[in-house]
Amino acid sequence: MNLTLRVWRQKDANDPGKMVEYPANNIIPDMSFLEMLDVVNEGLIAKGEDPIAFDSDCREGICGTCSLVINGVAHGGQRGTTACQLHMRFFKDGDTITIEPWRARAFPVLKDLVTDRGAFDRIVQAGGFVSVNTGGTPDGNAIPVGKVESDLAMDAAACIGCGACVAACKNASAMLFVSAKVSHLSLLPQGKVEKNQRVLSMVKQMDKEGFGNCTVTGSCEAVCPKEISLNFIARMNREYGMATLKGADIKGRSGD
Repeated sequence: MNLTLRVWRQKDANDPGKMVEYPANNIIPDMSFLEMLDVVNEGLIAKGEDPIAFDSDCREGICGTCSLVINGVAHGGQRGTTACQLHMRFFKDGDTITIEPWRARAFPVLKDLVTDRGAFDRIVQAGGFVSVNTGGTPDGNAIPVGKVESDLAMDAAACIGCGACVAACKNASAMLFVSAKVSHLSLLPQGKVEKNQRVLSMVKQMDKEGFGNCTVTGSCEAVCPKEISLNFIARMNREYGMATLKGADIKGRSGD
């Protein structure tokens, strides 16, 4: 396959950046998208040019670092697939492929296709954990968890924090990510103790990072490589509302 790539090149965070065209020749259809970029970079290095910078790690759809907008769609548009799992057989010989980084104020571009997604880390640091003493592993295994709750918790925990939901949302909302992190802990007995403070702290940090509001377009769910459901956003909204009411009630009583 011979392809044309239109790639976003940006030297650093202060550079305005621009689209640059590169040929991608003799591409094997069974290559992954990142393997194709590796081949293109080998050609650029051989010519003494700066290779295209992009993030990757596991290349197995687990780590969430392969953050690319491909032809206008986060991760390339194949359902339940990260960019590293996208194969070149989904493209045709002669295609022109446009490759860009995540576009969100909270994810500033560092270089080319690499963005700073530290905002997600700070949201998790704000409350995405269990700090109460829950005992050792045997103690945790001894706590019964209902089938429905355990399945929902596992579905939410599947989130890999790639940021595709933010990149796809017209408002650059992080609600799908935050709701998954809030839900997978609050559904389990060990996480229920801190669920009110957790949701308040994580939503507060999300707003502080500059993410937009959710207007329920469904674009986040459509591009999520782990197919996280919009239902978790509704669940988090309910938890946030209850936590806010309880917090207001506590403050009212303490002021009496």
